Amino acid sequence: MKKSIVIVDDHVLIAQALKGIITNFEQFEVWYECDNGKVLQQQLASKSTLPDIVLLDISMPVMDGFETAKWLKENHPEILIMTLSMQDDEQSVIKMIKNGSHGYLLKNTHPAELEKALTRLVEDGYYYPDWASRMVFNSLNQDKKQENAIKLSDREKEFLYYSVTEMSYKEIGEKMFCSPRTVESYRDSLFEKLELKTRVGLAVYALKNGFDQWEK
Repeated sequence: MKKSIVIVDDHVLIAQALKGIITNFEQFEVWYECDNGKVLQQQLASKSTLPDIVLLDISMPVMDGFETAKWLKENHPEILIMTLSMQDDEQSVIKMIKNGSHGYLLKNTHPAELEKALTRLVEDGYYYPDWASRMVFNSLNQDKKQENAIKLSDREKEFLYYSVTEMSYKEIGEKMFCSPRTVESYRDSLFEKLELKTRVGLAVYALKNGFDQWEK
């Protein structure tokens, strides 16, 4: 079954062009287009089925991509968000990730790269090209002294190890021989210590600091 996509972009020509491109992708289909986040809210409320992916622009009237991503994270966390924007500055990339975006692409991306990114998004739960990943790493590394002062317990390190996988919190709990609620307490503690807000942020931190190869 094809994965469903909703395009949110106030430029009609771009939205139509994206729809035409995605129509040629074997694993994906576009359900409909919206010209801002407010319209997306209305459409989601009126439909009986949610899309798998929202392809989201940042610069839009009424309700921009930052607000829309944050709203989706809070109200429909099961929907994967792929940002597709002209904005390549660090502030925009980091803010979108913190607001819940699972991926980030520029509008000059080649169609083959877009298809690859959407596939990876579905398979891994996130997708960031190298240039965006470097921005995230740099942001996490801005205050090295503060980072070095962070003390993590062995259980928190173990949780970081599993955070880069596709396991649910329940499955991670089974691996760690504890309840999902305990796993969530490790997650929340790491959110506070590392000043992060999403599992994607934890996964990026884990990869950057080698916790994907951590051994008990």
